[in-house]
Amino acid sequence: MIPRTLFTAEHDDFRKTVRRFFETEVVPHREAWDEQQHVDRAVWNKAGELGLLCATMPEQYGGLGVDRTYSTILMEEQSYAGDSGVGFALHSDIVAPYINNFGTHDQKAKYLPKLASGEMIGAIAMTEPGTGSDLQAVKSTAVLDGDDYVLNGSKIFITNGYLSDLVIVVAKTGNSGEGAKDISLLIVEASSPGFTKGKPLKKVGMKAQDTCELFFNDVRVPKANLLGQQGMGFIMLMKELAWERLIIAITSVAGAEAALKHTLEYTRSRKVFGKPVASFQNTRFKLAEMKSELAIARVYVDRCLEMILAGKLGVEDAAIAKYWTSDLMNKVIDECVQLHGGYGYMLEYPVARAWIDARAQRIYGGTNEIMKELISRTL
Repeated sequence: MIPRTLFTAEHDDFRKTVRRFFETEVVPHREAWDEQQHVDRAVWNKAGELGLLCATMPEQYGGLGVDRTYSTILMEEQSYAGDSGVGFALHSDIVAPYINNFGTHDQKAKYLPKLASGEMIGAIAMTEPGTGSDLQAVKSTAVLDGDDYVLNGSKIFITNGYLSDLVIVVAKTGNSGEGAKDISLLIVEASSPGFTKGKPLKKVGMKAQDTCELFFNDVRVPKANLLGQQGMGFIMLMKELAWERLIIAITSVAGAEAALKHTLEYTRSRKVFGKPVASFQNTRFKLAEMKSELAIARVYVDRCLEMILAGKLGVEDAAIAKYWTSDLMNKVIDECVQLHGGYGYMLEYPVARAWIDARAQRIYGGTNEIMKELISRTL
């Protein structure tokens, strides 16, 4: 395998801490969390104590002040552990950066330390019941009334929604009819009167992830909670989308690598007609194909990560990474299920959980069809 060049000995130490955290604090609780459709709040506090939340945020606001290679380690280790319940990546690498990159000093000082400690859990509310990938078509409105915006509307499929204390809400603050120019971002606290949450949605997979609907009925949001400038919401969203899509690529490759590892172990130990499944030519060729494709994907994603660290990753490259690796993840895990035979369909085997969890990767962060549309515009 081509060696990875992004990580140092310090990274390796951090990875050991993260791996131990998932092994001891997350994996033993997965079945219980699947049943209740959300993780226990205590796991957020423990992650905060270990410095695993908002690691890339400045030290003055409670972070570690490190770069996104540390975020990458957290995402990879969560994927290797087979967990899809804790929404750390969205909280630490999407919500917190919006506040850090576009917020005022007061907003940063008020919210970032609480996000870093796990005292507050963050979510971002973009998707609506009638609006998916087309963010310019959102119907939620925020009308200025004195010193407050009055927020009305609803959002759906919101990761961390059920446990959220702070939500960045995408809403229309104007009526110019020019779509993007009417969109703003508001920081809304879950304790605000008129803000209610639906029960966690019953999903096919990712059952411990507390995805739910959010409802806003005349919620008064202080003008001081406008993120950035009014009407600049769409531009801010676009600036962060490359990283958000690379997150999906990072977890897609790591999740597929984990499935391949489990399948290697299984096919070596499982015997058919008196010999290991791994000894059959079909198995060897399938494993060889998966190893090859994942090696290629790994190099591309690592290169994208280098570019994001240098501030040079474009929308097109991120779209390519998101679409191709999430498709590959689903293809690889499906092959892994097949090589497990009937046991691949049993939830006690990691590959079965991976199979049902992986399907959403091709949908969120912009569907893969939208990714192809974005790529095609550059041709």
